[in-house]
Amino acid sequence: MARIVTVAQQKGGAGKTTLAAHLAVAWAKQGHKVGVVDIDPQASLTKWFAERARVKDAIPIELRCVGGWRVQGEVEKLSKLVDIVVVDSPPHAETESKIAVRSADLVLVPAQPSPMDLWATKVTLDLARAEKRPALVILNRMPARGKLADQMRSKYAELGTPVADTVLGSRVAFASSMLEGKGISEQGGAGAAGQEMTALAAEILKRLDPAQ
Repeated sequence: MARIVTVAQQKGGAGKTTLAAHLAVAWAKQGHKVGVVDIDPQASLTKWFAERARVKDAIPIELRCVGGWRVQGEVEKLSKLVDIVVVDSPPHAETESKIAVRSADLVLVPAQPSPMDLWATKVTLDLARAEKRPALVILNRMPARGKLADQMRSKYAELGTPVADTVLGSRVAFASSMLEGKGISEQGGAGAAGQEMTALAAEILKRLDPAQ
């Protein structure tokens, strides 16, 4: 049975879809069979996937775009076909988000360095706790210098939620690769952005299966 990872965040614009897409490609490049489920009404992941259809030699990834009562069933069906399922959930606590969180082995919560993201993240973390699912905060779009990452870690520690060791910087490469229908792991010479995503993908898998 596949490992199911749900990317969730109450606040829009935190980088959910970008994180979901790049992680999916990173894991697929490592040889895992990966499926993504887009349950966000904006369907940004599905639009990225449409661009991806034009990419020569793109690493194969399964896509499902569903909503409402079909979410749980589609996630379960896909989990029988792949090793890892990545669910991109809506930026609000609707029924679909609750189902996606409930189905997850791990809930990833991307958060930018802002008070608004911190406050919104608490709502998402409360939802994960209510559904009795472990959550991991991903510090996203962090500036290259300064003590902001440490400050954010301290604030999340007050909420009693683990934060990933890997921090994602504010890098144009994450967005530019998606414009081409790619993941950063497929982008030649990805540099720091590629290294960060590879490290984060490995860290998450380690949390999912500590024996590895």
